[in-house]
Amino acid sequence: MAGDDLTPSEAAILVVLMVEAREVLNTELQQKYGLDVRKPTRDKLARLHYVSNRKSGRTTALQLDDKGWVRMQSDLNFKARGATALGAALTALHADLRERLLERSGAANLTELFAQTEMRAAGKKAAEDDLRPRVLSTYEALALHPGVWVSLTRLRPFFADVPRARLDDALLRLSDSGEATFVPESNQKALTAADHEAALRLGGQENHLLAIGV
Repeated sequence: MAGDDLTPSEAAILVVLMVEAREVLNTELQQKYGLDVRKPTRDKLARLHYVSNRKSGRTTALQLDDKGWVRMQSDLNFKARGATALGAALTALHADLRERLLERSGAANLTELFAQTEMRAAGKKAAEDDLRPRVLSTYEALALHPGVWVSLTRLRPFFADVPRARLDDALLRLSDSGEATFVPESNQKALTAADHEAALRLGGQENHLLAIGV
């Protein structure tokens, strides 16, 4: 994504958080990978909406954010000075994930490929009738635990095979039943054209975020 000015180290942090596909403590990143994500880097990645972070005791919990998953679908700069071979290896691996392994896996995108829980099996059966089980399983895989807000921009790509009107109807029924809650993004200036396009019209306004189990 041109213009975000990610350094090779910052790009590598996104790769680690993609592989973890969950909220992970900075202390755990240090123990597991020798990676310490310092505050200036955390602030920059949060400002770009690539990584969400929050205080957790005396450390920080980090997770790849919705726009971070989208960012992983395009080229990253791994060309660190003095580490040419390492940068080349990461570049090749990232390209191979997107261009070869993703297609062979049957996953729709990297989010689905690295999800902690299976998203595709439930979808095959649900596609034939009610979309509710498929929406619930997809939300579960994206959120990891109940009540987490997930953007519709991130959810909709997993239903590319479903007419939009049909998915919107399923989402509205989940709202009517009280199973799902939809709200607008509080920071309207952060919304992209894709966020507006993915929004669900409900209660006379555009809603961008979904939570189940609140």
